[in-house]
Amino acid sequence: MQDLLVLNPNTTDSITALLRQHVAAALGCDRATVHTATARFGAPYIACEASYAVAAHAALDCWARWQAQHAGLRPGAVLIGCFGDPGLLALRESASVPVTGLAEAAFTEAAAHGRFAIVTGGARWEPMLRRLAQALGFGPQLAGIHTVTPSGAELAADPDHARRLLARACRDAARATGAGAVILGGAGLAGMGAAIQPLVGVPLIDSVAAGARQAALLCGQPGARERAGFDVPWSGLSAAMQGLGRA
Repeated sequence: MQDLLVLNPNTTDSITALLRQHVAAALGCDRATVHTATARFGAPYIACEASYAVAAHAALDCWARWQAQHAGLRPGAVLIGCFGDPGLLALRESASVPVTGLAEAAFTEAAAHGRFAIVTGGARWEPMLRRLAQALGFGPQLAGIHTVTPSGAELAADPDHARRLLARACRDAARATGAGAVILGGAGLAGMGAAIQPLVGVPLIDSVAAGARQAALLCGQPGARERAGFDVPWSGLSAAMQGLGRA
């Protein structure tokens, strides 16, 4: 059985608990032990460029702090539990184990169906997700992004309303773009896809379930880090982060 670490780069403990629940459900208790860590600073949910930038730092800090607190326990893989994957490339560079994120994993699954659309909460996410898809090489497969007005946190707070709103948005996104699949993106939306799927007409990818599956596939593989430590000394950071720079 593998150990899988899920990092929540926002400060909301209930989202961390939701991630643990749905990642464990997607994998089954016999496949992995799911560990979680919550950002110790930053935003309660990530919804703009500034909170995204801080969340990237928070994700690195989460990893460094978890390592310091769990000496001798090495997870098989790390999953960034935010649809947007803040800090993905930096964490991948510095970690000695494989790293993926909800968005990268969902893009990978959805692209198997051809071009795909994304539905998520929060209008400011559209350019951020478009940029991420381009950076990860999925630009040609991205058919469109449909954002609904409530943020992911607001949708999670009212699941019944969220399911109605998101079902309509996913159906509209599939029809408008001709996408072969739709991604329902957001940690706070974990588990909603099953109820919505019959109404969409094309495969619906739950980003949290996709993240769990991709992380499980990566478990036990070598990390992408090519060198120990970084090129310059750091200052003004936590002791754990300083240790990450020397790792």
